[in-house]
Amino acid sequence: MTRVVLATGSPDLLERMHYATGGAFLALRGEALPVDVEDFFTKLGGAPRPDVVMLDADGETEHALGLAADFRRRLPGASVVLVSPLGSDLGLQALRAGVVDILHAEADIEAIRLVLDRASDLAARPVESHGHAPTASVEPGQQGKVISVMSPKGGVGKTTIATNLAIGLAESGAQSTVLVDLDIQFGDVASALDLEPDYTLPDVVTGQGQGDTIALKSFLTQHSSGLFVICGADSPAAADGITTADVSALLRSLADEFRFVVVDTAPGLTEHNLAVMDETSDLVLVTSMDVPGIRGLRKEIDTLDRLSMVDAERHIVVNLAEKGVGLDIKDVAVTLGTDVHVEIPRSKAVSLSVNQGIPILVSSRRDAAARQIALLVERFVPQADAQAANRGRHRLIGGNR
Repeated sequence: MTRVVLATGSPDLLERMHYATGGAFLALRGEALPVDVEDFFTKLGGAPRPDVVMLDADGETEHALGLAADFRRRLPGASVVLVSPLGSDLGLQALRAGVVDILHAEADIEAIRLVLDRASDLAARPVESHGHAPTASVEPGQQGKVISVMSPKGGVGKTTIATNLAIGLAESGAQSTVLVDLDIQFGDVASALDLEPDYTLPDVVTGQGQGDTIALKSFLTQHSSGLFVICGADSPAAADGITTADVSALLRSLADEFRFVVVDTAPGLTEHNLAVMDETSDLVLVTSMDVPGIRGLRKEIDTLDRLSMVDAERHIVVNLAEKGVGLDIKDVAVTLGTDVHVEIPRSKAVSLSVNQGIPILVSSRRDAAARQIALLVERFVPQADAQAANRGRHRLIGGNR
């Protein structure tokens, strides 16, 4: 069970914490932040070592960040959450101090629960994974998989597949997966995940994150599932300055830090897509079950083979599959000249999930389309590994949530 300690002088925050956890937390004695780690243990009064420490900055931001850095050294493995007023811009400072998450001081009960879930999940990971959030989930000297989802034409559900694939991979472990919207002009990942990001792709490649791994992480948006996301530009004009060199450098940096980097691309073989392919370890090629889509994908496969551009392992996905349209999967495989690995049926549940901004793997996991997407996830993470990761997730004590 996860032990949570809150240091705050706010009765209102204490009340919200009580409702969020069912009272399963310890409020540190005293109205102010502890002076240092020794004072913290004194105020614990002999209670067990905490897994999650929440520090309410409340006008003492510098002191709270200093405490977080001390906890990182003196309580390795513990997750530190900073409670900060709305509008404060502490992302980079907090990351460097070892804070795993920032909770707005006026956060509602559900937001508190989500933050505590993420913090307790990270606390359950091995000690060496702590220090900055998100932490690298690949071994030093190795790189994570770059999984690029591509299609020669739009309207085939490519973004839906990319977002759900990323959600499924994120379940394999905390801090394991980042999704990048590299449909440079018309990316729609933010809408698909119902996110309102503070930063988008142009900020990431042109701002402080360029060449600074720690700073880069402060530009990531986190989905409630634990998935990290780089959302697309707000407008086509905002994306004009993004170069192919920017794309390549970004994917290399992310692959150094994450086990899985999922890339949602624009339709076709654009210059940016060619740069993506140079960094790709696995290529998910998507078509709908219609003659134009299938022939377009065959042309794309032939072009890649002729140019000898991509050595990545390929995964062929037929989306929106249905019977009675004059084609079956055998016809598709013959036309493409390769096996079809995943066949995702047309589903009203998927349409509903897209309109709601809730991935089908979250909203309707038993749906036939969701089960097929889960098979795609298993091509990268065996089911046994995913189940073991889920069993290892800690819950707050007394947490019927």
